[in-house]
Amino acid sequence: MTTRPTLLGYVRADALRCAEELAAATNSLAAFASAEGFTLGTVYTERDAAESAAFHALLDEVKRTDVRAVVVPTLQHLGANGAPVGMQKDLEFHQAHVWAVDAR
Repeated sequence: MTTRPTLLGYVRADALRCAEELAAATNSLAAFASAEGFTLGTVYTERDAAESAAFHALLDEVKRTDVRAVVVPTLQHLGANGAPVGMQKDLEFHQAHVWAVDAR
């Protein structure tokens, strides 16, 4: 039996309206991981987009491990005001491929 590669998740709570949407977003990441042949690892949930603590923790894990895949519910979760380019480029600079569930 082969080991499935790990996929990390990232969700911004402020991009969602309620706890139920947060749970649904997390479930969609797990479903995506399974369908694409990954094991879902840590899902980093950003509670304060201004601080970006969860994103920095995600980036640190990408830097220190061999995990090279990250999934988000939508690309807007990678940036406030619909500008995900910088965060996505940070991940890609460290050889992490970024997928969005809604882009399938």
